[in-house]
Amino acid sequence: MRSLILGFVAGAAFLQTRAALPAGWHIGACLLAAVALLLAVRGPLRATLAGALAGFAWAAFIAQLALAPELAKADEGRDIDVVGTVAKLPHDFGQGVRFQFRVENVLTDAAQVPPTLALSWYRAEGDRLQLRPGERWRLTLRLQRPHGNANPHGFDYEAWLLGQGIRATGYVRAASSNRRLDDFVVTPGHLVERSRDVLRTRIQQALGDEPYAGVIVALVVGDQRGIEQPDWDVFNRTGVSHLVAISGLHITMVAGLAALALSWLWRRSFFTGAQLPLLLPAQKVAALGGALAALLYVLLAGFGVPAQRTLYMLAVVAAALWLGRLTSVSHILCLALGLVVLIDPWAVLWPGFWLSFGAVGVILYAGLGRSSTASGWRATLALAARTQYAVTLGLVPLTLLLFSQVSLVGPLANAVAIPVVSFVVTPLALVGSLLPAPLAAPVLWCAHLALEWLALALGWLAALPLAVWSAPAPPPPLFALALLGTAWMLAPRGWPQRWTGAAAWLPLFLLQPASPAPGRFTVTAFDVGQGMALLVETARHRLLYDAGPQYAPGQDAGSRVILPYLRARGIRRLDTLVVSHSDLDHVGGALTLLDALAIDNVKSSLGPGHRVVAAATAHRQCVAGQRWEWDGVVFEMLQPTAASYEDSGLKANARSCTLRISAQGRAILLAADIEAAQEAALVASAPDLLRADVLLAPHHGSGTSSTPAFLAAVKPSIGVFQVGHRNRYRHPKREVYERYGELAIERLRTDASGAITFEFGTGIATGEYRRDHSRYWYDR
Repeated sequence: MRSLILGFVAGAAFLQTRAALPAGWHIGACLLAAVALLLAVRGPLRATLAGALAGFAWAAFIAQLALAPELAKADEGRDIDVVGTVAKLPHDFGQGVRFQFRVENVLTDAAQVPPTLALSWYRAEGDRLQLRPGERWRLTLRLQRPHGNANPHGFDYEAWLLGQGIRATGYVRAASSNRRLDDFVVTPGHLVERSRDVLRTRIQQALGDEPYAGVIVALVVGDQRGIEQPDWDVFNRTGVSHLVAISGLHITMVAGLAALALSWLWRRSFFTGAQLPLLLPAQKVAALGGALAALLYVLLAGFGVPAQRTLYMLAVVAAALWLGRLTSVSHILCLALGLVVLIDPWAVLWPGFWLSFGAVGVILYAGLGRSSTASGWRATLALAARTQYAVTLGLVPLTLLLFSQVSLVGPLANAVAIPVVSFVVTPLALVGSLLPAPLAAPVLWCAHLALEWLALALGWLAALPLAVWSAPAPPPPLFALALLGTAWMLAPRGWPQRWTGAAAWLPLFLLQPASPAPGRFTVTAFDVGQGMALLVETARHRLLYDAGPQYAPGQDAGSRVILPYLRARGIRRLDTLVVSHSDLDHVGGALTLLDALAIDNVKSSLGPGHRVVAAATAHRQCVAGQRWEWDGVVFEMLQPTAASYEDSGLKANARSCTLRISAQGRAILLAADIEAAQEAALVASAPDLLRADVLLAPHHGSGTSSTPAFLAAVKPSIGVFQVGHRNRYRHPKREVYERYGELAIERLRTDASGAITFEFGTGIATGEYRRDHSRYWYDR
């Protein structure tokens, strides 16, 4: 059975790496082959192969069902009237509300709208917009097909939408027809979501604007969207982020308390004359009550993977008790693993899946041959210490693979945080959220106070210089070697020289970021939406040109796109950050990067009072004529002129830092947002310096740039348009885009290609993330 389930999970995971789904007859053939293997062959290998075929076929079948409802391309960007219900817990993000919407009826003729939508409703000035789960609304919408930024080591928004059953996104239009039709539509799903909303509202009303109210909400109803990014940074650096979600430990605690209470009441029914234990043993009643309590808590938690894993394990234990067939813990873990993937084949794409099951697997493996008859608090502490040691050690390779960093203070932080959060904060938060309002506030305040004290200690640990070790994400051979070494270190007692397994970790910690050879350079144009951000790398130096846009308060391209990429590559410092000008789509992520990375110097056209200038350790204005060389690669600043800083009437675009980078006769020109006047000035003053093989299209391909004279002077073979998908500026303009095509310039767009990479040497090698990392869920 275990081999069959592990094969099933492997087959489902393999399907998620495919660029296209198999045809229907291929799926049928896989299922027939799986049945034939099970009937004709014996042994664990047979079961594993049969499971892999079945898992691949099942995941493909579910994916086809999920992809079937789609928004017609003709319906993108037009007003569509619909009636439906608020399906999930809404999130207020300051400027409005984000929510999932279940469509019941499409009022616009001939429009094809998927059944579930992810919507934003932006708040008008003075508007008190409030939505609650289960409400029925008539709305006018503007929709688009699922699309997200596509970057190496970045979050795959399109895969997440598919896993949630969402096949279109959009926003609510300001229209007089928008109105609430019913306050509550009764369905099981709406009842659960309305309950979550009631509990969240109670907590928010009791705690108000207290800094960790969002953490309390996360512990009670699993909604983590209220936790601020600085708090996440502390939790991640100290390795306790798993505690601010509804984890397996919390669910087991709730199930255990419910089971103990039911068992106590059931056994004492003799005193009432009912004699219930004669009808049904108290042990079975306790198992059933614990499983039902776990189910209720998991539903309130939003049904995340760690919560599902614990629920299924508890359900299997309860079923085994009822049937009198207790089985091994490894069987229970495998059954939970299979159920998670059976219900959600996309679960294998997310770190929480691997960390959750990996942690339990490590505990089981480390416990082999270590049974103990000792009891008492000392034995309990020793067991807890051994378990924490095993999990910390066992998950190091996986954590480096998934996050490219390991918290060195994690063991100490968890030793303090686990008991505080699990046995103080969480019980108080749960009890406080259920009590009547006058009694709820003091209990929730106590929970928040304990969390505040814990956060102070965690903040001190997170601020330590060696709190986190960062390294590049290991390639598969090094990861496999590290797993082998970890298994050696955690082997049962009597295993020879267990400490020597640490040698297998050395390649992980000695791994250095890949770099081009001297005289060569690479450029990565990130897919940041409507904005600019490019990483330039030479043999020993790195420069970031612009920092992308700000998406919302506290959210920008620096935290969402650039930092995850740099961390996965093991890059912890930049030699130079060039901020071309002050527009928010170029400077939006700069402060985040300056706070998170060691950046030696900043070059920009920003004024002396700008926050980025103040935050930089060293700043210098961009001025035409600046020139430097790194590892055989030449950098030349072509704009702005020194005199331009004296002209207060110039727009920020006119002072864009224009940078040319060249080596071995190959060059790229980064022109930021210069417009026709600056292009003409460059053609007149420095025509010999403009020639480049690759041109970053000025001003995202707007109608005010990329003049014929400028393109004739640059003579690029490739033009790159860093633009947002269906952006409101309609960049690139059709006439400009066609102008590049008429000049036989290859056109690449980040909204269509994802991140674009150029490797400059004697030639130019081009990579496109959506092409090279193609997946079946990408919109085509």
